[in-house]
Amino acid sequence: MAEDETGFAWVPPREVLDRSRYLAALRKWGLPGDADGVAEANRRAIADPEWFWRAVVEDLDVAFAEPFTRVLDESEGKPFPRWFADGRINVAELCAHRHARGALAGKTAVVYEGDSGQRRTLTFGELDGQVRGFAANLAALGVSRGDRVVLFMPVVPEAVVAFLAIAMLGAVAVPTFSGYAADALATRLQDSEAVVLITADGTTRRGKQVPLKETADAALREAPSVKRVVVVRHLGIDVPMTDGRDVYYDELDPSPAPVETAATEANDPLTVVYTSGTTGRPKGIVHSHGGFAVKTAVDFAYGFDVHADDVVCWITDLGWLVGPMLMTGPLQLGATIVMIEGLPTHPTPDRMWEIVERNGVTVQGIAPTAARALRAAQEKPEHALATLRAFVSTGEAWDEPTWWWLFEQVGKRRVPIVNYSGGTEVGGGLIVGYPFLPGEAAAFTGPLPGVDAAVLDDTGQPVVGAIGELAVRNTFPGMTHAFWHDRERYLETYWSRFDGIWVHGDLSSVDEHGQWRIHGRSDDTLKLAGRRVGPAEIEAALLRDERIAEVAVIGAPDELRGQRAVAFAVLRAPGADRADLAATALENAGKSFAPEVYVVPTLPKTKNGKIMRRAIRARFVGAPVGDLSSLDPATPLEDIPVLAEETAK
Repeated sequence: MAEDETGFAWVPPREVLDRSRYLAALRKWGLPGDADGVAEANRRAIADPEWFWRAVVEDLDVAFAEPFTRVLDESEGKPFPRWFADGRINVAELCAHRHARGALAGKTAVVYEGDSGQRRTLTFGELDGQVRGFAANLAALGVSRGDRVVLFMPVVPEAVVAFLAIAMLGAVAVPTFSGYAADALATRLQDSEAVVLITADGTTRRGKQVPLKETADAALREAPSVKRVVVVRHLGIDVPMTDGRDVYYDELDPSPAPVETAATEANDPLTVVYTSGTTGRPKGIVHSHGGFAVKTAVDFAYGFDVHADDVVCWITDLGWLVGPMLMTGPLQLGATIVMIEGLPTHPTPDRMWEIVERNGVTVQGIAPTAARALRAAQEKPEHALATLRAFVSTGEAWDEPTWWWLFEQVGKRRVPIVNYSGGTEVGGGLIVGYPFLPGEAAAFTGPLPGVDAAVLDDTGQPVVGAIGELAVRNTFPGMTHAFWHDRERYLETYWSRFDGIWVHGDLSSVDEHGQWRIHGRSDDTLKLAGRRVGPAEIEAALLRDERIAEVAVIGAPDELRGQRAVAFAVLRAPGADRADLAATALENAGKSFAPEVYVVPTLPKTKNGKIMRRAIRARFVGAPVGDLSSLDPATPLEDIPVLAEETAK
């Protein structure tokens, strides 16, 4: 686990440099095809967005049916930009229609891998035919332009068909987590005022059935705006169907009267993706046809170096932004997507690597949480992964032992780990570890193209070498157009701290060499020994103890010091003495930051694998836990001890 003589863990070989789409674009624009060119392009993008985004749209063939009159219109104020004003563009045309008319018609577009061994595929030609047919059937069910259609279903091929069919009509897709309880689904149906719900009879998780239709029926009792329900027979189980409201997907008209693709304006809404907070109603993040298409094309093509010959795989869910991103970014670039239902270690410990080999995956999305689970299941994988060119990591900060395991044991030092961080609200990434630039372990090498990212101190001034707030000083395509029907809450959340600056809510740092790091969420920050510390910093120190498989660190009240660190650790094997773990934590983290350690069977996580630190802290200190609609029931919050009960022992 060592960097080479250059000081970097990853140094790109010539073939990576020669293949890079972004370096080729820089040279085409008259800039150096290197780190200096990347920096210069971003300076020009910030100073002259009209030039930069026109160049990007042309280079990546983000085809507008009618040209836009200007790249950026800020007449409503900086927080509410209109991108590619007056241009006409539709994501269904970009991702399906045009490929079906050309050389890619017979190429595999979508692969579905189920957690019980199912596998289904669609070519671009088949995808387009099904999108057109389903759009026509949705129109016959009463869906029209601007209507909201909620998706509550697994990542089966029909989900991709539905997302693009809704886009084709100019309606608005509202993807939701397949693991939501009825009340969480009802909230999103109500808030979006959905007219149609698309669901499935059920799905599986760890091989066990999850009754989606049953949950949907309970939610629909609180959602009177929904008039029709389309049900995909995924598991083939019997479910109750309401006459006049419910219809099976496979019983829709096989030859419906065709409909035209809506001539949507670039700023027309494409999707509303809900995110949960600790209090209040979920936030509906609005993304448009033009902005989301351009942002996903940039991130996948320039950030991850995806070409039409790539196969991009991710374990995801429709309710996480990666679901819509995967259905928009790679498909418009002509790449194949592999959507995985379930977990990376079920039904076999090396399921992820089997899927990579079976499908010839070249770009594999992975979260640090998933990597830790894979490592715990199989320390030394025996798969060659010959087709794999890159990992893309997102979701949370890395601990270095797991990063090195993935880089050395799995990727054999030949596969870069493209670190990627952003969020639902910005349509993708803010910073990235470009595969064509040298990088340190678990670090990022700079902002995504067109993003004026900075680390700011408490006064709003940029800092180097210190932890601060990750902020954005400009706007770019893909940033949300505000929250659904709630502009004031949007302004308060992201634009209220510093004038004209988007504050993202992550702790970050950048050093003098231009290497960036994420240290956790701002509201998870600890103040220990007078120093602001992100939980990831302490967690990384604890994970150097090989006995610990996973750990979450929170700040708890302390009468003498104001706050102390508390760690909740999941062990690889039972039997470790708590006092011994604490002594090792003291050695690894240092006296000022060493936490009190509790051993727990699981850590509460969202259904997409993120550790729910705020919920952990709330339970431990006895505060309200807030919205738990995204909690994975297999990782109950009740596994976390309550401080008052521990004190009473």
